[in-house]
Amino acid sequence: MRKGTPLLVIDDSIQRATTEQQKSAAQASHAMLEELKAEPRKENLDVNEAQVVSAQAALKTAEDELKKQQAAYAIDPRSISKDALDNAINASAVAKTNLDVAQKQRDLTKAGAWIFDVRNQERQYNALDKSYRSSSALLSKYTLRAPTDGVVLSITTIVGSFVSPQGAYESYTQGMNPVLVLGTPQTNLHVRCYIDEILVPRLPSSAKIKAEMSIRGSKVKVPLDFVRVQPLVSPKIELSDQRQERVDVRVLPVIFRIEKPKDLNLYPGELVDVYIAD
Repeated sequence: MRKGTPLLVIDDSIQRATTEQQKSAAQASHAMLEELKAEPRKENLDVNEAQVVSAQAALKTAEDELKKQQAAYAIDPRSISKDALDNAINASAVAKTNLDVAQKQRDLTKAGAWIFDVRNQERQYNALDKSYRSSSALLSKYTLRAPTDGVVLSITTIVGSFVSPQGAYESYTQGMNPVLVLGTPQTNLHVRCYIDEILVPRLPSSAKIKAEMSIRGSKVKVPLDFVRVQPLVSPKIELSDQRQERVDVRVLPVIFRIEKPKDLNLYPGELVDVYIAD
């Protein structure tokens, strides 16, 4: 097993759908931001330019009509009614106003997106992108990967089992067990023995500790290499796994190392007897 190898996958259907939704929202927001930055669009500007030309033509027509009406009225006031002349004046004013609106609309389009709209869209995109990244990071937690190179020593769950941060529920012990137990390649093993506090004064100094272990069910004796002493005397719950002890027996942990014999079946978790010469 190499570092990063997937070991366990928790049902991530809901979280995956949420992540995809947030990703799509972030992408849509980014597309809107790019659209604002790309303004003005040439096609929109062409439409505005055409509206200005149309408004100019309409103004020219209205002004020409007004001049004709005014000239006729100047020659003979009876040839043109006052209402017709007033309508021509009003039509010219409306055409002039329409031209002014068309020009301003063209200038507005040519100016592009308002800087405040761009900034607001940037903030929206950043917020949605961070939500997506947070959701994506949470989704990656649904896959348990090997933290380092090693071997899988134990798997205490199957497809469909309930797991939590405390582990997997064990119906026999009615407790929570580790979902997986990992270890290093088993070329070297460590032996942890517990010295009764009554015998601690008889323990030799670290430089002089010599020990061997006996494997239960065989007559094999294997020498041990001293590693260290864990300098904390504690109740012997490590041996009985009982949290409530009737007798307060306290022990001192001592760690030894052993190279795994090639001709001997030896696995992590086995109980062995350790003899330490005093």
